[in-house]
Amino acid sequence: MAGRAEVRRAAGRLIRADGRVFAAVLALNALAAAAGLVGPWLLGRMIDDVRAGAGVAAVDGPALVILVAALVQLLLSRWAGHVGYRFGERTLARVREEFVERTLSLPASVVERAGTGDLTARGTADVTVVGSTLRDTGPQLLIAGAQALFVVVAVFVIDPLLGVCGVLGLTGIVFALRWYLRRARTAYLAQGAATSDVAEILTATASGARTVEAFGLRGRRIRASRDALEVSRVTRMRTLFLRNVFFPAVEVSYVVPVVAVLLVGGALHARGTLSLGTVVAATLYLHRLAEPLDQILNQVEQLQSSGASFARVEGLAGAPRTVPAGGSPVPQDDRIDVTGVRYAYDRGREVLRGVDLTVRPGERLALVGPSGAGKTTLGRLLAGVDAPGDGTVTVGRVPVVALDPEQLRRHVVLVTQEHHVFLGTLRDNLLIAEPGADEAALWAALAAVGAEDWAGELRDGLDTELGPRAVPVDGSRAQQLALARVVLADPHTLILDEATALLDPTTARHTERALATVLEGRTVIAIAHRLHTAHDADRVAVMEDGRVTELGTHDDLVAAGGPYAALWHSWHGDRDPADT
Repeated sequence: MAGRAEVRRAAGRLIRADGRVFAAVLALNALAAAAGLVGPWLLGRMIDDVRAGAGVAAVDGPALVILVAALVQLLLSRWAGHVGYRFGERTLARVREEFVERTLSLPASVVERAGTGDLTARGTADVTVVGSTLRDTGPQLLIAGAQALFVVVAVFVIDPLLGVCGVLGLTGIVFALRWYLRRARTAYLAQGAATSDVAEILTATASGARTVEAFGLRGRRIRASRDALEVSRVTRMRTLFLRNVFFPAVEVSYVVPVVAVLLVGGALHARGTLSLGTVVAATLYLHRLAEPLDQILNQVEQLQSSGASFARVEGLAGAPRTVPAGGSPVPQDDRIDVTGVRYAYDRGREVLRGVDLTVRPGERLALVGPSGAGKTTLGRLLAGVDAPGDGTVTVGRVPVVALDPEQLRRHVVLVTQEHHVFLGTLRDNLLIAEPGADEAALWAALAAVGAEDWAGELRDGLDTELGPRAVPVDGSRAQQLALARVVLADPHTLILDEATALLDPTTARHTERALATVLEGRTVIAIAHRLHTAHDADRVAVMEDGRVTELGTHDDLVAAGGPYAALWHSWHGDRDPADT
């Protein structure tokens, strides 16, 4: 969450990025406000001239000037609004681009801890609020601020005493505004956090609907959703309460300066100190002041909401990153070393307990062991998704977590059972891995994973739109696309965490054979539940209770009669020879 100073600096940076346009908006709004001051002043002059016995000419001339001034104010305001909207849209585009860039540069572990709902709320609701402020609230606030300033100055120019009366009459607004601002930011930040929690629960429930049904968790998820909605309701009622106190106090305060000027001005006019035109002009100015002040104070509420949203959006800039600001070092070679690694998930027990392992370049290593042994966790550390709590994981003597995302992807890629098909064409889904790949390279990647047959049958080939409303892609084809992206990324080390688990056995074997050809000469670390993968590996590392307990070739480990041999015989349905 960004602090107030960080939000102000970010806002200043966005304004400086389009400084000339912002200056033009200020200038046009100031000119429009100045044009709006002509009418009340000339009306006061007309009243004094008519009372002094002037003829029709004293009315016709000023009336025409008032009409022209009103037309000029209208044109300048429209022009200022147009320029302000363009400034707002360009600035909103920068905010969206920065949000996406920052999100994609975050370590995967940070994104996972934040939750899908939180990032979704920040990238949609919060960015939308910031955008509407930049596009709508900003220009309106500038116009209203310029008008209010010019009106107050005009009253002081007409008569300083009436100006003092008008300003003193506005002190009630100052107290109401101070009361509101002290409470609004905290309340709106709480409301934003509650909205994220609701989005997180709804997203998790929807994505895990089948699991919820299978385990009879419907009632529990409903209660969790209701609890989150209740917290959201309470936070929204809090911000509503603040508005219900603030706005009535402000509405009353608008009347006070007008009444004060009428009373004081009327008394001075009765004594002959002020002319009637002066009192009328000052009263009209202060009456007109209510409109820009109303707009300003109405936008204060929007600014508080937007400020809270901006703090959540800008907060991504301060999210923890593992890559040094000065860039990442370059690995000396492709060797991977795991030394004394320990790791525990947040508020959980230790999953890895002093793992030591060396993976030689070009080697095919299989990680096997019972569920919960730490295989997937070790794979995440090898891929730089998480950083070890203790010990080091290096590639070419450089810590994996010290590599920037682009460089890391060129060295190590993790492929899991999870997969995603992006909305867009088949070509778009492949170019994510290598934007510069030509058509031949894309078809070669599809062929490498056994996907060229169904891809070749698509009506528009690589330009076929994929997605629920276009050509749906089932789990096995989506996983083939994920593997094709790996082929295009061309890493020297590939970590496969049951990457072919969603494929049917025939397709899985075909894909694995195809990948075997493509991955020739690369380092492959396979987290294996199907032990035929371990059988084909150069070496097998057996993990138990967060430790590597055995390491060797398949034949050696089977002959040793240890934990791996027990797994192998159990997987084949054989009795362990040691039991005979």
